[in-house]
Amino acid sequence: MKCLDEPGPLVVCGDMVDESTHRATRPGMAGAGKAQERARRVLAPVARRLWRFRLEGFENIPAEGPAILCPNHVSFLDSAFTMLLAGRNVSFVGKAEYMDDWKTRKLFPMLGMIPIDRSGGSKSEGALLAAEAVLCRGELFGIFPEGTRSRDGMLYKGHTGAARLALKVGCPLVPVGIVGTREIQPPDKVMPKLFREVTFRVGRPIDVARYADRESDHMVLREITDELMFEIRDLTGQEYRNTYATKKSESIQAETASVGSSAGDDADDASRVRGSGEPVSSAK
Repeated sequence: MKCLDEPGPLVVCGDMVDESTHRATRPGMAGAGKAQERARRVLAPVARRLWRFRLEGFENIPAEGPAILCPNHVSFLDSAFTMLLAGRNVSFVGKAEYMDDWKTRKLFPMLGMIPIDRSGGSKSEGALLAAEAVLCRGELFGIFPEGTRSRDGMLYKGHTGAARLALKVGCPLVPVGIVGTREIQPPDKVMPKLFREVTFRVGRPIDVARYADRESDHMVLREITDELMFEIRDLTGQEYRNTYATKKSESIQAETASVGSSAGDDADDASRVRGSGEPVSSAK
């Protein structure tokens, strides 16, 4: 694997960061640890009493070594349930706004959240380095390719950050399909509904090794990401929309940045999409 030599100090575009954010994004400190292990032992049995979980394909999650879990995103509970059910520690990126709330500033990073400034570009660099360090330690990292929750339950176009990170580190992408969490806790709802069923389907890992010598090629990143979204769609049965998800119920051909996305990520040629709107392969 191509990994960080030494976990250095956090530098984010000269911006000032508080101690909690510093620790949560510094490569040597970030990610899940003993706290998540203890929380999983205590909370997983509780969750199984409160909701019915149907688990499929969990043998596709590597028992050891690095991998990037890539679920669809329809509810706040998606990352929490993934961390409880994966069987291994999973570090997830989460919006930096959680660091502004005293209730989550220390709790979420302690449980494995890596805060990211979703304005993207250089402001997300600290989170990217932290995610890379997690993978280089041989751990699992989780990221939502859509970048934000789907407000209407549809599956939206993926950003290329996960593909870029997988190529950089040399680890597989694992598609994960989640069905039912939106019915338990839709976006903007505070209290979850109890005793509902949730289905987690884990697809076969996507090996990016065949693209190892083309990691800076945006067309390759788009190819891998489209393949990933196609696999997620098969796992969930969601309708696919070839636009980026937004905080509003409607979506646009976004120019918003996501983890590791570049300007090219947000300027894909619409002619590469079939009339049905499904992801299309483009790299040769």
